[in-house]
Amino acid sequence: MARFMDVHHGMKGITADQLMEAHRADLAIEGEEDVHFENAWADPDSGIVYCLSEAPSAEAVQRIHERAGHRADEVHPVPLAV
Repeated sequence: MARFMDVHHGMKGITADQLMEAHRADLAIEGEEDVHFENAWADPDSGIVYCLSEAPSAEAVQRIHERAGHRADEVHPVPLAV
């Protein structure tokens, strides 16, 4: 399984509760695409949200985000970690 970091723009002012709600929406359906969202981070001032996941493909990550109502602007593979 590969890891991916995806980026969402335009979420200026997002709160911790809204971030958790979006993350839970992903978790509720992630198994349908064999995706697992591990973490989500947000910067309310810039409106940028980052999500780390394990998935069979970037397309699978995007499909879950789209179905959960928050399409990612970017999905990047993360082939190396330390």
